[in-house]
Order: sequence, then structure tokens, then C-alpha cells
Amino acid sequence: MLSRNQVKHLHSLKQKKFREIYRQFLAEGSKLVTEILDSSFNIISIYALADWLRHNESKLLSKKIPFLEISEGEMERITALSSPSRALAIAEIPIMPVLPAVINDLVLVLDDIKDPGNLGTIIRIADWFGIESVICSENTVDLYNPKTIQATMGSVLRVRVIYANLPEFLSSVDPMIKIYGSFLKGENIYSARLESKGVILIGSESSGISPEIVSKITDNISIPSFVKESGAGDHAESLNASVAAAIICSEFRRRKG
Repeated sequence: MLSRNQVKHLHSLKQKKFREIYRQFLAEGSKLVTEILDSSFNIISIYALADWLRHNESKLLSKKIPFLEISEGEMERITALSSPSRALAIAEIPIMPVLPAVINDLVLVLDDIKDPGNLGTIIRIADWFGIESVICSENTVDLYNPKTIQATMGSVLRVRVIYANLPEFLSSVDPMIKIYGSFLKGENIYSARLESKGVILIGSESSGISPEIVSKITDNISIPSFVKESGAGDHAESLNASVAAAIICSEFRRRKG
């Protein structure tokens, strides 16, 4: 049975300030918790329903990870999701990795992404396209927000996510490396020259790329709209940040072959 202190601690980790104080975060979902169990992340404790524990008890015991069997009602009390899952873990926030000294592949840079779902999805996209590093501005939503973690679908375990001062980072990039900025008006990505390595910069959902880093961009690229000029009625003015990231990463990888 969950104690009052356990419930209080679990709820506290839904807030950034307490995640920072305790250096812990929540990971929820049968698949995600199983993946964390098989990763290098340090797990503090696991709360799960009986059937999940039966399938994973030997691994929990061999790794000496504390766990507690709870009921569906108790899971509803502590869940951070709209639909309670069968397992929830508290894991330690790892020490933030260092910025890549040399760029030998594609690197995704995110400028003030505010929506946790968008951030999580972009991390998942990076994982799909084999992009190892995602660099976030200091004002980008917290990686360890439960909604972000959930949206990564486990990709947070494989992609290196770093928060940094973007003007300083972009200034440190080798001048021979292209910095591609995603704009509504830029060179058509399907006809633009794209290098196999470089920096892909995605702006915020509402205001795009910040003015203070626009000067760091070497190549403005855009995803063309195929709406007919003569078409009647309204149409989409822009793409969601994660959708744009997926299209851009796909085209870069397609060119690489």
C-alpha cells in the first residue's frame, strides 16, 4: 500500500522545481518502464500492478531495484497521465552530457520549444533518423516533464539531449559546418543543396527562430506548401514544429542514401 509520503513525493516530481531538487523524474507506461529497466539509467523505485511485476520480478530482484505492488486505484492517485498505466518508475536524472566538440553528422537544435509533446516527439524523430544529439535552448520545455518523457516513447534513453546557450553554441560551430534554419520562406528543401552533416535549427511553435540567432544561420530552408494559388478557402499557414522536424530530417537522410 502506498504511504502518504510516497504519494506526496510522486506528485512533487510532476513539478520542475522538485525534479531539480531531488534530481529525479517520473517515467510511466509498461513499455517505457521496461526499457528503462534495461537501460543504464539509475532507477530509484518502481510502482506497478501485479501482472507487470510478475513479468519483470526476476529482473527487478537481480538488479536490486525497490518495487511496490499497487492497485489500479492507487495508480490512478499517482499517475501523471490521463489514462493510468500499469507501471511507473522514479529514475535519477543523469548528469547532462557535454556539447559535441566536433560535428560529424546531423545535430538537431531546438529554439524555445514550449510544448512537452512536441519536444518528446522531436526526440523520437531524432532517434528514428539516427540523430544522436538534440541541443535545446535554455528556455525550451523541461526534458523531464512527464508529458515529454511519455512522448519520447523511450527515445530519451538513446538520444543525447543537451540544454545550452544557443548563441554561444552556434558561434562555436566550425565555419565549415552548415547551419540550416527552418523558415516559412526559404530555399525549397527539395531542391536546396543539403550536406550529410550539419546543424538543423527548428524554431518555436509560435514565433519561429529567435532574432538573436538568425545571423548564425548559413542556409535558410523551407518546406513548400502544395496548396494551389487559385484554390478557394483557408489553408494551413504553417506546420507543427515536430512535423517540420520530421520532414526536414527525412529529406536530409534521403539525400545521404
